[in-house]
Amino acid sequence: MSVASVFDLDRAWDLHPQVSVRPEPFGALLYHFGTRKLSFLKDRGLLAVVQELADAPSARAACQAAGVGDLPRYARALAVLAESSMLTERGPQP
Repeated sequence: MSVASVFDLDRAWDLHPQVSVRPEPFGALLYHFGTRKLSFLKDRGLLAVVQELADAPSARAACQAAGVGDLPRYARALAVLAESSMLTERGPQP
């Protein structure tokens, strides 16, 4: 079963520690130093969501904080990022 089919907006997610984000006029480039994968975020709204993940208690809250609409579209995009190891689920905070 793929991450895309089980991605949970109500869980806490964050960028993988080995991922670097470089904002660009079109959105951003994400580079994973461990897997050497490069991902393009072609939407500034998705970049805003990704940047909100670290401080949000859930992906849904990050979407709300970023002010994005069309939640199913952003959930699919986040699922693809999780499936490619750009995002990692964050465990409970101590």
